[in-house]
Amino acid sequence: MSVFRNNMADEAAFQFLHNEVIQYIYKSAESGETENGRHIAKLENMGFRVGQGLIERLTKDTARFKDELDIMKFVCKDFWTCVFKKQIDNLRTNHQGIYVLQDNKFRLLSQLSAGKQYLEHAPKYLSFSCGLVRGALSSLGVKSIVTAEVSIMPACKTSREVLIKKSN
Repeated sequence: MSVFRNNMADEAAFQFLHNEVIQYIYKSAESGETENGRHIAKLENMGFRVGQGLIERLTKDTARFKDELDIMKFVCKDFWTCVFKKQIDNLRTNHQGIYVLQDNKFRLLSQLSAGKQYLEHAPKYLSFSCGLVRGALSSLGVKSIVTAEVSIMPACKTSREVLIKKSN
């Protein structure tokens, strides 16, 4: 059984589970709790733990990476393909520890409607995946800060950028 199965049922199940986890976190909050940052932190921490476990499974038969750029290439190709069924569209770096990964059709946002009114909901749909990447990098020995930005959110052309900065 391969970790890289390309099964539409798996993808749909992942998207439904992701949406339900988000709804559960937001609805199960205490009645007086309205702090959005706390919910996003919970989702990011869940993603972190999943990212750690998933990258360990993906790299168990892989030779050690020679440098940080090799790690980032693995994340962009293999890790991203395993989770989102496609590779990152663009990887850029300043060769000083900052990497920008761009996914023009990010699957976890493709179900949201287009329009600026929905842009404010994007962080809750991105926090789990930011945690996934940070957890994966942590398990590979790269301490990082992972953030995501969405400037335009049409349903079928979503931009996603992740800035990974080495923390000291």
